[in-house]
Amino acid sequence: MDSSPPSKLDQASAEVTTQVETERERVTQWRIAQLAAAGYDGESALLIGIDFSIDLHRALDLLKRGCSIDTALQILF
Repeated sequence: MDSSPPSKLDQASAEVTTQVETERERVTQWRIAQLAAAGYDGESALLIGIDFSIDLHRALDLLKRGCSIDTALQILF
């Protein structure tokens, strides 16, 4: 096992990775909050919020147009 201290490049890489993960976590939490505020229940908001392949605006618009949560989930997934 290598016991040498991490290089500056390794440290910088770890810092960037941490920043990206933290930013993604903030965006995920924001998406979940937006979905919950629009009327999705907690579990549905979480499922949609963590899936970045789902367009948030489409998910919000479905409820705004009168879709039930169940119908919206069928459309989105």
